[in-house]
Amino acid sequence: QVLLVESGGGLVQAGGSLRLSCAASGSIFSIKAMGWYRQAPGKLRELVATITSGVSTNYADSVKGRFTISRDNAKNAVYLQMNSLKPEDTAVYYCNADVGIERLPYGSGRYLEVWGQGTLVTVSS
Repeated sequence: QVLLVESGGGLVQAGGSLRLSCAASGSIFSIKAMGWYRQAPGKLRELVATITSGVSTNYADSVKGRFTISRDNAKNAVYLQMNSLKPEDTAVYYCNADVGIERLPYGSGRYLEVWGQGTLVTVSS
């Protein structure tokens, strides 16, 4: 069984910073893309940022210049540094990863999309 466990959420004032962490555990031989998504009350889940295994990044327009995604492949972990937080950043933040769970012949593998349980970020005005 593969699990993603997030940490680092909490309550912060507008303009403040938080750093979210997410670590994958279980029988893993590789991880492709990792990312962060968020879901605010009454809204659909939306992409915040993603990072490939080659550390190419992608950000939602609403967080560009304020959030930074990074990863540590040795720890099977992904991070989200959030600066200049705004009340509209309030949401449950979810970690997501494409996790390799079985090696197959010729260098390929079987991958599973895994989600974390979510961590709440609340930004007060």
